[in-house]
Amino acid sequence: MSRATKAPTGMNTEAVVIWVAIISVVLLVSTVCVAVQAGAWWTGTTAPAPYNPFDQVFGVLGGDIAWTPAHTVALVLQWLLILGLLLLVFTYRKGGRARVDDSAAHMGSGDDLEKLTEKGALAKAERLGVKGSPGVPIGRTLRSRKMLYGSWEDMHVDIWGPRTGKTTSRAIPAILQAPGPVLVTSNKRDVVDATRGVRELSGDVWVFDPQGIALEEPNWWWNPLSYVTDEVKAAKLAGHFVAGSRDSDAKTDAFFDGAAQDLLAGLILAAALDDRSILQVYTWLTRPHDDEAVGILSRHRYELVADNVSGVVNSPEKQRGGVYGTAMQMVSCLMSRQISPWITPQGDGGPDTRKHFDPKEFTARGGTLYSLSKEGKGSAGPLVTALTVAVVEAAEELATTQKGGRLATPLLGVLDEAANVCRWNELPSLYSHYGSRGIVLMTILQSWSQGVDVWGQSGMRKLWSASNIKMYGGGVSEVEFLNELSQLIGDHDVERASISSSAGAQGGRSVSWQVDQERTMDVAALGSMPPGRAVVIASGTPPTLVETVPWMSGPMKEAVVESLQRYEP
Repeated sequence: MSRATKAPTGMNTEAVVIWVAIISVVLLVSTVCVAVQAGAWWTGTTAPAPYNPFDQVFGVLGGDIAWTPAHTVALVLQWLLILGLLLLVFTYRKGGRARVDDSAAHMGSGDDLEKLTEKGALAKAERLGVKGSPGVPIGRTLRSRKMLYGSWEDMHVDIWGPRTGKTTSRAIPAILQAPGPVLVTSNKRDVVDATRGVRELSGDVWVFDPQGIALEEPNWWWNPLSYVTDEVKAAKLAGHFVAGSRDSDAKTDAFFDGAAQDLLAGLILAAALDDRSILQVYTWLTRPHDDEAVGILSRHRYELVADNVSGVVNSPEKQRGGVYGTAMQMVSCLMSRQISPWITPQGDGGPDTRKHFDPKEFTARGGTLYSLSKEGKGSAGPLVTALTVAVVEAAEELATTQKGGRLATPLLGVLDEAANVCRWNELPSLYSHYGSRGIVLMTILQSWSQGVDVWGQSGMRKLWSASNIKMYGGGVSEVEFLNELSQLIGDHDVERASISSSAGAQGGRSVSWQVDQERTMDVAALGSMPPGRAVVIASGTPPTLVETVPWMSGPMKEAVVESLQRYEP
């Protein structure tokens, strides 16, 4: 008969036995010695005890030192005190530990993470010419309790399930640490209220709130057509409307969807060339026989784009109706009277006295832009995406004029709820490029499937692979994603003892040892990981388990509380 037992993790079995024996002997000897001294003092015995502690122990055992009830009381009190302290320590450690914390012993630690520590991050920031901030906060290691940071050229992808602390532990701390301009997208106002008061000290604050999420008044505006300088950017802007207006599971038509997007791009270009409002695009779409846009395009020598629009205008009625109808659905958000003041000039025939947002000026001067939108059909998501892209591309243009082709002061983009309010189709292809330009982006998703809905399986894999900091904050139940994450974390060695016994006259018992591989964090552990813990996979370092650090535990807690008191309703 044989059976196998697993050795305690983190230490060899023989080492455990040796240490237990040493600690037991030390405790026994020391408590007996103290009891001898205490008993002598208690009973008034003046006979000196030997100096050697082992002579005292053997003196008690041999009867050379009298053992009285006072000695017994002292010994019992000592052990009660020791047991009480051990219980206190055990309770404290248990209260602050999570079930998955044991996995940290088999993951990255110490020198493996040196470049992510504050010291390493500050050295990297100095090489990049960034002063005053080590980088984007990640979390605190469980073993050494050191804070980890992503550098100012690392790109981030975060996957956190609902209510796991992604805003308090990632988005807000990142915004607070940013040394330069900040771009934020969200579908809630909490991140605005928490950081606005702090960011006001670093420049102008712009809150793009066309759907009234933060109850902001349109005291400034942005013209989406100011982004359009040629047919390429017109096509990009049309693509944002397409991506933001379509449900992830919507069925598409190869002809009508493609023709409608091309028509929309042509009308957008015509409106921009003639200094019209973007609402003019929707007006043209309601008039399929109107060829005014064709004339504008021809006058500005965009003959091929003009021919495309003219071809749709003069196509058979059913075909024309299908293309125009599809294009109207793509820009349905322009119908909202609530959205209009944010993207069109206002005034009774005179010039609009409100400030106009200029992405180039914003990236040069710094400040903070919060872009808010609800998700779903008819939302302002396409406009949020368009504004985000306009700012990032303006930052890229500025970077080409600076030393090394990168921004001297990095721009931080926190794309919270990216799959809902900022469906940027080209993001996976551009991700690694932006890091080299000093444009640090953090894409925050609630699940892997959210990313697949926007970019497809290959696009989501490209985005995940292009990120330097991959962070999983728990709360996801997608087995396929968790299994791949578990494989990335890897296995560790486990020492097992195999005990065999045989019956009979010459029967005996033998023990053999072998080393097996065991998964460090399996799917069940990752799926049940509690709030306050996150797995971090950074380029060039082993995966590690960290304790997340919400702003309430950070150095700027008072400033955030003050901001909330000022802006939170």
